[in-house]
Amino acid sequence: MLLTLRRIVNEVNGAHDLEQALRIIVKRVKQAVLADVSSVYLFDQGTDQYVLMATDGLNPTAVGRVRFPHGEGLVSVVGDTEEPLNLKNAPDHPDYRYIAETGEERYHAFLGVPIIHHRQVMGILVVRQLQQRHFDEDEVSFLLTVAAQLAGAIAHAEASGGIKGLVETTPSLRRPVDGLAGAPGVGVGTAVVAYPAARLDAIPDRKINEPEAEVVVFLAALEATRQDFKNLGQRMGAALGNEDRALFEAYSLILESKSIKEKIIARIREGNWASGALRATIEEHARAFDDMDDAYISERGGDIRDLGRRVLSHLQSGVVRQMQYPPQTILVGEEITVSTLSQVPLDRLVGVVSGSGSISSHVAILARALDIPAVVGAGDLPVSRIDGRDLIIDGYQGRVYISPPPAVRDDYLRLAREEQELAAGLNELVDQPAVTPDGVRVPLYANTGLLSDINPSLERGAEGVGLYRTEFPFMMRDRFPGEEEQRRTYREILEAFAPRPVVLRTLDIGGDKTLPYFPIHEDNPFLGWRGIRVTLDHPEIFTVQLRAILRASAGLNNLHLLLPMVSHVEEVDQALRLIRRVYHELTDAGEKISMPKLGIMVEVPSTVYQIDALAPRVDFFSVGTNDLTQYLLAVDRNNPRVAALYDSLHPAVVRALAHVVLTAQRLQKPVGVCGEMAGDPAAAILLLGMGVASLSTTAASLPRIKWVIHNFSIAAARDILDQVLLLEDSRSIRNYLQEKLDQAGLGSLVRAGK
Repeated sequence: MLLTLRRIVNEVNGAHDLEQALRIIVKRVKQAVLADVSSVYLFDQGTDQYVLMATDGLNPTAVGRVRFPHGEGLVSVVGDTEEPLNLKNAPDHPDYRYIAETGEERYHAFLGVPIIHHRQVMGILVVRQLQQRHFDEDEVSFLLTVAAQLAGAIAHAEASGGIKGLVETTPSLRRPVDGLAGAPGVGVGTAVVAYPAARLDAIPDRKINEPEAEVVVFLAALEATRQDFKNLGQRMGAALGNEDRALFEAYSLILESKSIKEKIIARIREGNWASGALRATIEEHARAFDDMDDAYISERGGDIRDLGRRVLSHLQSGVVRQMQYPPQTILVGEEITVSTLSQVPLDRLVGVVSGSGSISSHVAILARALDIPAVVGAGDLPVSRIDGRDLIIDGYQGRVYISPPPAVRDDYLRLAREEQELAAGLNELVDQPAVTPDGVRVPLYANTGLLSDINPSLERGAEGVGLYRTEFPFMMRDRFPGEEEQRRTYREILEAFAPRPVVLRTLDIGGDKTLPYFPIHEDNPFLGWRGIRVTLDHPEIFTVQLRAILRASAGLNNLHLLLPMVSHVEEVDQALRLIRRVYHELTDAGEKISMPKLGIMVEVPSTVYQIDALAPRVDFFSVGTNDLTQYLLAVDRNNPRVAALYDSLHPAVVRALAHVVLTAQRLQKPVGVCGEMAGDPAAAILLLGMGVASLSTTAASLPRIKWVIHNFSIAAARDILDQVLLLEDSRSIRNYLQEKLDQAGLGSLVRAGK
């Protein structure tokens, strides 16, 4: 059964569209359980009906026409209960509904299992038999396993559309792809797929206008690959036997075979570019080997894929392919990196969609800094099928609409216009101080990691920098930056904001932040070697950075130093010794510098309960709500499967924050918040009520937060906080805060349903 399941999944993943995927499922399932009928019903959210989308055994003309309204028929029973329904004689069940046009009157035994993806019932997989009998336990288990394995593939295929012949009868079947809200806003534009070098499975389909020119490109790459194998055989000839040397020639022959070479050329002439045609053909042949029973033969699928990657590398390096970015570009990819994003002209970029990542990944942070809508963690995104398609991305709710219908497009265009009007109103606040109605000044700082953020931050009214991520300059290079190179970068940011404060966080790598020249491979990186743990283990890296930071501050007196990922008091003591040593070395050498104020990040639960011990050692605390939320809730913020559980307004997070602020205030140490909560208008009310000393967020969010500060007194915010501390779940808290924003006339700052 495992082998059968693997074959079904491989076939479905290789389907061109949803219709083909469903035909494969019903055919293979019918064969596997020796059923007389196999059918798939998908749930149409638009009409609240289960639609027969594929069948092997019932009348084929019923496909797309037979529908069970929600609450009617046996398929609805399966969908409502979200568990299998195994009946010896289906007509005896009180919810059985006879549909004459299906030709099902001859069948008695019924087994239906739900197809569930991310807690949503996508549809129902049904098998029927002529005789009266209960399907046995193994058959039920197999069908459940098939449904669970195929749920993601069905969601993936359905999202890309292309339901040939069924679009007219099921216009609302296509669902948006759900991800995480990476950066707020609405983006309406054209998908441009970015893909990593020499990664075959990430290559998208892309239409071309000159097929014959593309054939020439492919043949040149094929010849270059053949020459590679020839050279390898010659270079290693002395160390290999005749049979081993023949392997290189065999690889060349495989590439030249008609079944591969001519199939690729045929796909190019059908309108796909060489890289896409190569991917489709290689996967087709590799899957054929994967399905072989013989272990040795099945492993040849890996050889085929390796050959494909070699040809792809020549396609990518041998021909200069200048990316074309339309005026309304939405950059899409399995994984969008900061460097990939930086290649797109900002005047053409209206949105970003990444199949991986989290709301606190660097691409999401950069998108927020640039005020560009972003959706991340969209794992079901059919990346290879959407290049050049019309897209709408909803950066508030984390949704992507592929080839949206006109009504959806009109709604989002209207919302985008409303956003522009709101932004124009918020800009009037730029030059006004952030003061509450009862006269309390709450400094608003900018989060940044790029020098290009300086002007936007100043233009949006930033009163300083609450978090400068020093790892960004490290990530943009292919080696560790030298001391003088770092000094110039830090000096530029310190000078730009002087005399306003600038908080420089020391190198914070590990977790989801890696350096290509300093790889960290761990099974559980977020609980591993990261932040201050890395820099204390490598004082040669830490002291170079400290020297660069302190030298950059000479004569400015606005430097604040921040230590990341502190979980033990001893870590602060060790870091202080290094900081003081570097300081004295520099002053002894004649540098005119001052000892900066020192703070630590509160982002680990252990730190929450050590404020008393840490306060005498530091000058301030800065709460990183992204990691604090992750660790308090035990939710990997990069994992889309548990994304719905990650919420910074969880009661535990709110209470932990209140504890930190109250304890630090008692010890007369200021607490700022630099995590994403500081940029959330709803959360900002609670932070005001707690009495935080400052808020630090992206430049794009500063006007929204200033508007909240102007409209909520500290007294009112405290009353709201007291009520929130009595609530028991995140949804109740967010709804309550949304109600307060609405009452203040600020509801447009946060979209309903966020």
